[in-house]
Amino acid sequence: IGFGSAFEGWSAREEEVTYCVLVPLTPPVGHVFYLEPDTDQQRPGRNFRILVKLECHCPRDQQGEFLLCLLHHPDVVRRVTGQPNLLDTLCTGSYLDVKKTVRWFCALVRANWRRLPQSRSWDLALLPSKRSCNLRLTNSQESFQVRLLFGVQRHGSDIFITSRSQGAHTPSTMWPETYTMAETKFFRHVAGQLPQDSSHLKCLQLLTGVLGRNAFLLLTGVLGRNAFLVHAIKTIVMRLLNTPPASQWHRRYFLLQLSDALEQLRLSLEGKHLEHFIVGNQRLPQEIRLPPDLQRARPPNLFHGLVQDPDAHSRAMQAYLDL
Repeated sequence: IGFGSAFEGWSAREEEVTYCVLVPLTPPVGHVFYLEPDTDQQRPGRNFRILVKLECHCPRDQQGEFLLCLLHHPDVVRRVTGQPNLLDTLCTGSYLDVKKTVRWFCALVRANWRRLPQSRSWDLALLPSKRSCNLRLTNSQESFQVRLLFGVQRHGSDIFITSRSQGAHTPSTMWPETYTMAETKFFRHVAGQLPQDSSHLKCLQLLTGVLGRNAFLLLTGVLGRNAFLVHAIKTIVMRLLNTPPASQWHRRYFLLQLSDALEQLRLSLEGKHLEHFIVGNQRLPQEIRLPPDLQRARPPNLFHGLVQDPDAHSRAMQAYLDL
């Protein structure tokens, strides 16, 4: 599932495009995933742990298929299949470990790349990363990066918990919730409502791209990672898109919409408040599926850090004026 490739930041090498891809994980036969919400209020965002349990598949005939039981006969299964279970390989305790999962997948890529026909024309390099599998593909004419994140879908919804980092000290068994699939569906929905010559994507790309490479970096030093700023700008644009009339996004109003987005950024910084667009939003299109607890949740304030740190707020306002 591809997502977020336009809004995930920039490659260290400006000539490279970086694609971000979500790889959904499902439990193998004999295993079950249980998602446990993290109750530590000190960590930012909504986070989960993935409890892995073995389920009973005691020997029985099911339409001619004879299954071995991992739960009651793990040694027999290891001896017959030559494979350990998930708890032995990818878990810390009983919880799925992000770093172990990444190492396992990277090892698969390294071992099997030469078997693919693409390997005859592309060179593959695995880049260092603990919570994603980062690849660089190059040939004689071009180069690009692919960032593979791993995730588990929540209750058949458009919400996933993923391996992305929530900071330098994110525990290896912590899986933060992500809303990128829901956001992608929102942009697809509004694209059908807006004028044919809409400039909303150009506006978003300019705010997150050109500004992000120069003056926007001033705010990065105050508010944190560049990806966080991109998310804040994306949130503002989505809120403007969700406010009628849609005709105001015609390309003739491009400068007006750009000005409105910057003004909303200023107001949000002044008020130290910018609500999350997906969490708790009761006005999303019907085709966007949210878990019930997410629909009822109180939208978090993306600028909560500015409330706690007056000096950071002052620096943010000055950085905005410089921008």
